[in-house]
Amino acid sequence: MNTLVDTYGRIHRNLRVSLTDRCNLRCTYCMPNDFAAWLPSEHQLTTDELVRVIEIAVSEGINEVRLTGGEPLLRPDIVEIVSRINAITNAPTLTMTTNALTLEKVAKPLVDAGLTRINISLDTLDRDRFKLMTHRDRIDDVFAGIKAAQDAGIDPIKINAVLLKGVNADEAPALLEWALANNLALRFIEQMPLDAGGIWERSSLVTADDIYADLSTRYELTPCNGRGSSPAEEFFVNGGPATVGIIGSVTRPFCGACDRLRLTSDGQLRSCLFSLEEMDLRTAMRNGASDEDIAARFRKTVAGKLPGHGINDPKFIQPQRPMSAIGG
Repeated sequence: MNTLVDTYGRIHRNLRVSLTDRCNLRCTYCMPNDFAAWLPSEHQLTTDELVRVIEIAVSEGINEVRLTGGEPLLRPDIVEIVSRINAITNAPTLTMTTNALTLEKVAKPLVDAGLTRINISLDTLDRDRFKLMTHRDRIDDVFAGIKAAQDAGIDPIKINAVLLKGVNADEAPALLEWALANNLALRFIEQMPLDAGGIWERSSLVTADDIYADLSTRYELTPCNGRGSSPAEEFFVNGGPATVGIIGSVTRPFCGACDRLRLTSDGQLRSCLFSLEEMDLRTAMRNGASDEDIAARFRKTVAGKLPGHGINDPKFIQPQRPMSAIGG
């Protein structure tokens, strides 16, 4: 098996695969309520194309695949995708990030197809705030999805939360209390400059330090050892074993240990969320490229990876694609 190593010695083992840029929520930090600039359906990778790319990635050393979006559960063939990835020789560990709105219906079929871990996005426990942040009154569907995932035996279930000043920034302790009571692993993520509306401002950022300080008013947090390539700084809560994670993507970048590549739903390979360059795999495949040709494109993408995302550089340029079109 090959290994994808960049010029800074980082070994790439993790592939984030976006299945669609479409979403059934309109989270304010991701896209405007009236957003409709979806990718043409004919540009989306087919199931066969997705599985082929992942097979090639595995042959190049990828051993973990995370299915993302947009909202991955909007793919009508989502169970088939999971099943076929799980059937690959030397199948990668398979996880998914979802808003859980429709998870109640498919949690058990997904587990039967081979899904073992899941991340669920939930930024607030308050119905009115949820509606304000997502422009949809569907928080009950999220809770139902979480319960269905638990009943189906998915473990761990991680909750991803983004805090916004003036909206839900005061909820960190309450979210952690709820997560602990429900045997869920909670991770807070700093808001990143990847919104389709271009409204991100550093001055409005709830930082990792802010989150840590707020949680520390109610809980004793002790750093865990062995972060490795994980984006989250993990802390034992009140001595453990329960933990909470804080992902300081902006103020505490983890680029030096990054092992991730990203495949957009329209078949563009990216070395970083914030990359300004992409490698077109879709057109290559549809023009008859061999597996070795596609593998070479993986190696070239990794070779060109920069040392960091550059958010804190005064010359930083936000990617034209929003998060929903890249894949979370």
